[in-house]
Amino acid sequence: MIKWMHLIIGGALGTTARYVLSGMIYTWAGSSFPYGTMIVNLLGCFLLGFLAVVSEEKFMLGPETRLLLMVGFCGAFTTFSTFIMETANLIRDGETVHAFLNLFLSVVIGFVVFRMGILIGEII
Repeated sequence: MIKWMHLIIGGALGTTARYVLSGMIYTWAGSSFPYGTMIVNLLGCFLLGFLAVVSEEKFMLGPETRLLLMVGFCGAFTTFSTFIMETANLIRDGETVHAFLNLFLSVVIGFVVFRMGILIGEII
């Protein structure tokens, strides 16, 4: 039960932070380019990388805090950061082909199936 509470609290905080921060950025920079999403994604990548080192190498975060911050908060703040970390882990583990395959499939094929979803949604 405690695990779920950490996930729920972290997720709620991450979602709220993403909404507020990206909204502030769009208000400041305008919406002609997706600055809000880009900055949230970049900040999420930095934060998840920092938390990974602090928890896995420095042992400064316990399992509950790691769950709250890395899975709950960062997961809700941006899944892009998780995608980047998993890709970096593949490279670290010597799985370079899998890393680039993950990049290609997630970005290029992801965009293609997104467009397919739009087309099917327009048909019905």
